Amino acid sequence: MAPLKSLLALVAVSASLLAQTASAAASAGCGKEPTLTGTSPYSLTVNNKQRQYYIKLPPAYNNTRPYKLIFTFHALGGQASQVVAGTGGYLPWYGLPALDADNTAVYVAPNGLNQGWGNAGGEDLAFTDAMIGAVEADLCIDTAHRYSTGFSYGASMSYAIACARARAFRAVAVLSGGPMSGCTGGTDPIAWYNQHGVSDQVLPFALGRQMRDQFVANNGCTQKTAPEPAKGSGTHIKTVYDGCKYPTTFVAFDGPHTPQPMDKGSSTTFSADESWAFFQQFKQE
Repeated sequence: MAPLKSLLALVAVSASLLAQTASAAASAGCGKEPTLTGTSPYSLTVNNKQRQYYIKLPPAYNNTRPYKLIFTFHALGGQASQVVAGTGGYLPWYGLPALDADNTAVYVAPNGLNQGWGNAGGEDLAFTDAMIGAVEADLCIDTAHRYSTGFSYGASMSYAIACARARAFRAVAVLSGGPMSGCTGGTDPIAWYNQHGVSDQVLPFALGRQMRDQFVANNGCTQKTAPEPAKGSGTHIKTVYDGCKYPTTFVAFDGPHTPQPMDKGSSTTFSADESWAFFQQFKQE
């Protein structure tokens, strides 16, 4: 009987550990009545500066279900309200909720200082940390499934997150970005998607290549040449790297600096579809 009792005890301990592992990803806000209902911008004071952000809850929000958390950063000269409304060249929340048929995510749209993400002294990273703290204390979030995306300066901020917060985020989607928000650290692996236009005259295509190559190396991917579309072809080419610790994808498109690149003859952007598909591959347990 002793071996059986030992086995049963081991099973009980293993079950307990599994339960702890499964519940470890649930934020402190699970089970609480939410106050961040998404009806107005919310404020935080970070480094003695008042910062604002918007929240989008999924329909029929369930405070016992841990949701993904997706940050959507605006471009230089933009503001969070445009991302929310889908004006100023943006699709609402970068078009991701429209593709989220199972309502799996809570979305955050922050406002940058001076309508940008200069991240002086790491202040925008500190703001991101503060938003995570506030949101996850109030809402039911799967802390193993944090994501970030943005266009231009918003892409730069997502790049800064990939550099400095790779261990806190599951993946980023960097849309025509550059290094303007800095890159503290920058050597940790993280699931990486970036896209860039070969005719980008604001942030040259070479910047897209540089960031791609950095995370191809960080993720230990097998090196290969990523093909690029010819100017005037009206196409985009997606390269998925092999042998990576985390998924790594680069999309080169024939086009300028735009949040909604489209192939010739198309009336809709591939950007939202590609970004959402990249995030969707990470299944919640």
